[in-house]
Amino acid sequence: MSTRVAGPQGPTIGSRDELIVYLEVGSKPMSDWRIGTEHEKFGSYTRGHTPVPYEGDRGIRALLEGLKDRFGWDGVVERGHIIALRRSDCAKGGVVSLEPGGQVELSGAPLATVHETYEELRQHLVEVKEVGGELGIGLLGLGFSPKWTLAETPIMPKERYGIMRRYMPKKGLLGLDMMFRTSTVQVNLDFGDEADMVAKMRVGLALQPVATALFANSPFTEGKPNGFKSYRAEIWRDTDPDRTGILPFVFEPGMGFERYVDYALGVPMYFVYRNGRYIDVAGSSFKDFMVGKLERLPGELPTFDDWADHLTTLFPDVRLKRFIEMRGADAGSSLSQLVALPAFWAGLLYDPAALAEASALIADWTTSELQDLRDQVPRLGLNTPFRGRTLHAIAREAVTIASTGLAARGLLDRNGEDERKHLAPLIETVADGRSPADVLMAEYVQDWQGDIDRLFDAHAF
Repeated sequence: MSTRVAGPQGPTIGSRDELIVYLEVGSKPMSDWRIGTEHEKFGSYTRGHTPVPYEGDRGIRALLEGLKDRFGWDGVVERGHIIALRRSDCAKGGVVSLEPGGQVELSGAPLATVHETYEELRQHLVEVKEVGGELGIGLLGLGFSPKWTLAETPIMPKERYGIMRRYMPKKGLLGLDMMFRTSTVQVNLDFGDEADMVAKMRVGLALQPVATALFANSPFTEGKPNGFKSYRAEIWRDTDPDRTGILPFVFEPGMGFERYVDYALGVPMYFVYRNGRYIDVAGSSFKDFMVGKLERLPGELPTFDDWADHLTTLFPDVRLKRFIEMRGADAGSSLSQLVALPAFWAGLLYDPAALAEASALIADWTTSELQDLRDQVPRLGLNTPFRGRTLHAIAREAVTIASTGLAARGLLDRNGEDERKHLAPLIETVADGRSPADVLMAEYVQDWQGDIDRLFDAHAF
């Protein structure tokens, strides 16, 4: 989630039309399209595999301070607590921040190629492994915390998370699990204009269950198998129906920036940021805010910073800001898994012919079919039935289209290889039909004899 820094407020919003323009301004020519990759991982002590608290000589604060001092990051402080890291030279490096349960997130810079994404993620993992290793902290990329209970999970000192923690149980049974015990890898992509945005949103939402199945990586809860391929995806089904899901309106005639604005205005708010503090307005309407009728802030009008904040509190499977976010994948346990996600989506969406082929693939899928896929894929993964075959077959087609798209981009690394090399984990997955969750379960049964602690030893960064 985004991290705000105290400073002057942006301009006041004058009308709903300005909110539409705000999104439309994100349109870019293809030459300026970039790839942004965000990924989270759980911190645990290498001895005992217990979760890492914020405070203490070997806590999350110490990890952030170590990264800041050794690798030239600038600290972001909220009420005396370092909660994030930025780099003043950020064309490279992005932002390191904290999720509610101590998950460490890299929000990567917008980069031109998947090769650059690989290098960014590799450098980040080098940094956190070096500092974390000295503190006895390992970092594990999984979609759901595999060992600890919710009560055992630490709470990070970020004000916005306190507001969400109070509100979440009012809307769903698993919202707190989402906050504190899930991790993801996410890809942010650009669009050329409104029509291009709509095409990418539709393909992204329709194929999001495919991405969930390919990257499913959360088969354990509190030390035992949970019966799911992606328990993280299951949790999102009972988090908050106001702000999650497949967005059926995206597939309707008339979809565009205006329609998404109307959806966003209908989602209840969490907070307003003023004078360095988060003010709890959970459940309030942004429409009321537009006319100065927030109960907690009577007469106060929203700025574009408030609108940007509000957009970050919407959690559909694909989210629109001034770019498009693909949000359906579990966090990966290896660098190659992490980089495969931007390769997959860039291949599908950044080459016009590949996008047209992907659009044709999903053109006659109904929203009821999509909802059924979304409901079944957390448990069944690639074995989810669809139109007389399985999602495995659809995944094979999608990976083939992505590979064709990356080949058409023709972007080479220093060794003369194009971006298709980063699809290798997915090509292996569609070849043998086993997701990362299936591989973990085989290790759990055959190699670890049911000892979940060996997961940390085998797969922590």
